[in-house]
Amino acid sequence: MASEPARPVPATVRPAHEADLGEVMSIEEASFPIPWSERAFRAVVGRADAVLLVAEEDGRIVGHAAAWFAGDEGELADVAVRPACRGRGLGRRLVEAIRAASVERGVRDLYLQVRESNDAARHLYATAGFEPVGRRRSYYRSPKEDALVLRWRAAGSGAVAGGPPTR
Repeated sequence: MASEPARPVPATVRPAHEADLGEVMSIEEASFPIPWSERAFRAVVGRADAVLLVAEEDGRIVGHAAAWFAGDEGELADVAVRPACRGRGLGRRLVEAIRAASVERGVRDLYLQVRESNDAARHLYATAGFEPVGRRRSYYRSPKEDALVLRWRAAGSGAVAGGPPTR
């Protein structure tokens, strides 16, 4: 009787701690041509008007997401998953967790920018209920590219929120 291969421990999404920033930076640098600095992440940790979440599997950080909030609006500013862990729904879990944190803070509209050419991210955001509301010409520098501005509306804010329910 053959044994089944070991399955990874399901990811837990939790608030980031300063001790997580080394792994967060590793993922960030592997994900973006112009990554956020460690100083930028450090500035988000512990802020009342922001959240930095990490996805952790078996004691290892495998993804992160950052957002900040002002009044009834928020911005999903950064989402990244370790390259070897992509395609397993971790990005979706992080986006769902940011949406939940937004609702807890009374956010009605959550915005983000995404590279026009980033089909995988655009698909993720579309299936999570984000809709295009604008374009920022030449927003990205390396390589130069437009950003699409997407918005997710919380249920009860005048529009039905899209995407599957969070678990």
